[in-house]
Amino acid sequence: MRCAAFTVTAHGVELAEKLKEAGIGSVDVFVKEGKPAPDDVKYYSRLADAVGEAFGRYDALIFFSAIGIVVRLIAPHLQSKLLDPAVIVVDDRSRHAISLLSGHVGGANALTYQIAGALRAQPIVTTATDVNKLVAPDVIATELGLKPHPKSMIERINSSLLAHKPIAYYIDKTFTRAEFFRQKLGEKGIESELLTIEEAVSSNRLAVFITPRAFPLCENLMYLHPRRLIAGIGCRRGVPEEEIRSALSAACELIGQEISAVSLIASTVVKADEEGILNLAEHLQIPTRFFENKELEEKIEEYDLDQSEFVRGKIGVGNVCGAAAISCVERGQFALEKTKFKKVTVALVWEK
Repeated sequence: MRCAAFTVTAHGVELAEKLKEAGIGSVDVFVKEGKPAPDDVKYYSRLADAVGEAFGRYDALIFFSAIGIVVRLIAPHLQSKLLDPAVIVVDDRSRHAISLLSGHVGGANALTYQIAGALRAQPIVTTATDVNKLVAPDVIATELGLKPHPKSMIERINSSLLAHKPIAYYIDKTFTRAEFFRQKLGEKGIESELLTIEEAVSSNRLAVFITPRAFPLCENLMYLHPRRLIAGIGCRRGVPEEEIRSALSAACELIGQEISAVSLIASTVVKADEEGILNLAEHLQIPTRFFENKELEEKIEEYDLDQSEFVRGKIGVGNVCGAAAISCVERGQFALEKTKFKKVTVALVWEK
């Protein structure tokens, strides 16, 4: 998870650096111009402008400030619980870490507990299902790379959970990844059934239905559809398909997924004839996209992606996999930033 940590005081900078050292995601620390800070921070002249630019670029915004300031800063940028980043507020003495926005789909609640642990703060989570220790379907969706539809059903399903009414979980029996999701639900103690859409509808039960297909809205069903997972790949010339497959499979395992979750492979035009990449895409039966250096450079600058001078010397840009992956989506979330596997680098991006 890519996090932007905004500070307004010297002690806030210290806390942000401590959080960065804890290894919770990838943290960029923002500091007011003129204030003393470590060399690797990013400076802002006006906090409102910095927050506006970061709102669509980062998966989470962490503020070391008063909560009222944060509410005013983020208010103009709010869109939807399915699109907004996680927002967490930590007070200047790190007594409390507060989940403010996108607790479920954006992952703010889970991140709040991690931040609280790293800073020895008290986590403050107010979402009703969480405080009642109930597992909400929209939380499951986020953890498993799914997106709920329609959004209006989220409130109905969660309200039923709070009223202690049973919620059924169905998985489309025609889905090639049905067993994967059945296993993942089982690990959470949730029983599920493999059904057709007709069987799910005729059950007349309030239920969650995991399927890759688009079906007409049903009064009692909330659909969980797989989000597109984009794999950005960079590699040395001539790396065999087996080695690229192994790297991609290992990358998917790091985020709790399997290689069959990948929807598309992206890279630089320099690799448009790379047999290992092309053969892997063919065998996975997924498309490929290759980007010009100018397009990659734009994403490198927009998302401030890490760069390699060695790679820049070889192909003209300093980051291939991350820039290529994020170039494929209008709104995306890094599930895995650039990760090296011997002669292959992989980045994974969820489409929002």
